[in-house]
Amino acid sequence: MALTIANNVASLNAQHKLNTSSMSLAKSVERLASGFKINRGADGPAALVISEKQRAQIAGLNAAIANTEKAVSMVQTAEGALNEINSLLVKIRSLAIDSANTGVNDDDALAANQAEITNALETIDRIAANTQFGTKKLLDGTAGLNATSSNAFLVDMNATSSTQQGIYTLSVVQDGQKGQVATATSEAAGAHLSNTTNLAQNETLTINAQAVSLTTGMTNTQVVDAINAYQSVTDVEASLDGAGKLVLTAKDFGAGNGFTAVSSLVDTTVGSTGLGTTVLDTEAAPALHVAKRALNLQIDVTAPDASVASFDVASNVIASASGVSAGLSFTVAASASDAAITSNAVHTSTLTVNDGSLTFQIGANAGQTASLSILKASSDALGVNVAGNQFANLKAIDVTSASGSQDSLSVIDSAIDGITNLRGTLGAFQQNTLESTSNNLRATLENTINAESTIRDTDFAAEIANFTKQQVLTQAGTSVLASANQIPQLALSLLG
Repeated sequence: MALTIANNVASLNAQHKLNTSSMSLAKSVERLASGFKINRGADGPAALVISEKQRAQIAGLNAAIANTEKAVSMVQTAEGALNEINSLLVKIRSLAIDSANTGVNDDDALAANQAEITNALETIDRIAANTQFGTKKLLDGTAGLNATSSNAFLVDMNATSSTQQGIYTLSVVQDGQKGQVATATSEAAGAHLSNTTNLAQNETLTINAQAVSLTTGMTNTQVVDAINAYQSVTDVEASLDGAGKLVLTAKDFGAGNGFTAVSSLVDTTVGSTGLGTTVLDTEAAPALHVAKRALNLQIDVTAPDASVASFDVASNVIASASGVSAGLSFTVAASASDAAITSNAVHTSTLTVNDGSLTFQIGANAGQTASLSILKASSDALGVNVAGNQFANLKAIDVTSASGSQDSLSVIDSAIDGITNLRGTLGAFQQNTLESTSNNLRATLENTINAESTIRDTDFAAEIANFTKQQVLTQAGTSVLASANQIPQLALSLLG
């Protein structure tokens, strides 16, 4: 190679090699300091793309695992409340069994059992209304298929997983009516019980074969109390109307709940201050008395698929057991102006069934969800549609009579089945969906992190070796460059 002064090629070559070694040393230091062998796109474009996608998956998997854990907590909250409801139902069943022992129990004992049952049912309704996770209600029906209506006279609306979603049109063909009789409005017509006059003579009023003794001097209120003392036997309630006249009303709606009442005094006792009446029959509705026949509630329900189901029920509760409306139930409230008649405000109305099922994001990607429907757990939604039973649901049970106790047991057993089945559904969802998914997510997370680590993490053993190599090369390059910079000085020796 020629000896030159203007261009020191050896120095340029040494600078180039030193610069390369310095850059490699800087990258090695960065990798050792950061722990990543890919810190920017230039370090490995394809590897960066793959690892960033895996990082997104890792973040999603961690979030999904947290989601499943929170979902498990929510399910356990609901299941804990259902466990308490189950305990209350077992207690109610024991009370119904005790009440069915009518050969021993008197009316006071039956009334005490009924009072305790009523209190327990109120507690069940309170638990169903108040159980929540954060602000989300769990057992009031909003977490599953639920029925709503803008009509205030439709109450206790329920739907189940068997009910088709959509809008149902309700058409009342005949209002339900409780059998009811009132004393005649004029003394000449017979019965007479005024605001100011007490009974003037002893009298016996027989209601559904139960004799009620009324004595001279009884006030209006005392007459009502005497009749109502046998209410658990007669299923008839006494009250006074606005004019102070006696009114007898069947406890339940429907044609099968009519009654008769016979006084020991007769209509010819004009001017008496007793009840003085012949048979008061809510089936025949005699002309001498203000009366209401006992009538069934008749209603047509048009489903979203345009099919029509017709109901003729001896209560004010409609409960469908078949068709697209299966599981749908609701109560038609009594008229605000006359509690013996269902409200005619619902002759045409609508009821909407919506799906409020809880949806959980249990995967790292879109669409990886699981849904859970939690049915309503209040007393009006339990024990519905028990065949051949006088009670429409658990809320309606009454153990103050032998038949009522027996029918109550069937309803309670149905309610227990409903609650235990719901608990089983929640348990299966927790174990087979949430916990299994969580275990799978953890395994996937472990493998994804391992794959991302292989692509992106620094291999310290290899990188330390590379760092040492680049460090030695940099030191050697620096020394060589210094020597190369001395080469042009050799030309000076030629000038001497």
